[in-house]
Amino acid sequence: MRIDIITVLPELLEGPFAHSILKRAEDKGLAEVHVHQLRDFGAGKHQQVDDYQYGGGAGMVMQCEPLVACIEALQKERTYDAVLYMTPDGKRFNQQDANALSLMGDMIIICGHYKGIDQRVRDHWITHEYSIGDYVLSGGELAAAVISDAVIRLLPGVLNNETSALTDSFQDNLLAPPVYTRPEDFRGYMVPEVLLSGNTKAIDLWREEQAYQRTKTRRPDLLGD
Repeated sequence: MRIDIITVLPELLEGPFAHSILKRAEDKGLAEVHVHQLRDFGAGKHQQVDDYQYGGGAGMVMQCEPLVACIEALQKERTYDAVLYMTPDGKRFNQQDANALSLMGDMIIICGHYKGIDQRVRDHWITHEYSIGDYVLSGGELAAAVISDAVIRLLPGVLNNETSALTDSFQDNLLAPPVYTRPEDFRGYMVPEVLLSGNTKAIDLWREEQAYQRTKTRRPDLLGD
């Protein structure tokens, strides 16, 4: 999988892709992330990529020309299954979205800034719009990194134990159950006996019940009716 990220602040994305699972995925040749400076497609001496809003109002708007020029330059090199735009008014990104995107091929992610991008780009070039929460960030870079991480870790071969991703929170609309490791006794706080029993069926039932109870308590909205 290849992810191309379009941004006016590429330096914000240097850290997230240089370490941990994302770096491992790139080293294995399972995923690659390329960051593109939008200003390379900007006009004039100052490589302008934004302008005032039609109709007035505070805040600048990212222009059509540089965004579309960058998108189309990338599309001339390869076929993309998705063009994503990070925006506060997009669909709330969830695990099911990550699963679906991980099954796709290459994708482009556009990081918004200022008051956003010209609506015509959203109407005619964007295929998916996502938000990572009900709050506003300075730009879409952190959201792009979050989505890239959520998707890449699901690719076969990225995690050392691929079943780990299948038991993550939200995979089955439940939060993950509690987890424990050694020692069995820490200052008198004990690991639940069932986890020490070796009874796989009993452990699975315990984890299922714990996942349900945790979800019921912390995120009842995931259980629906």
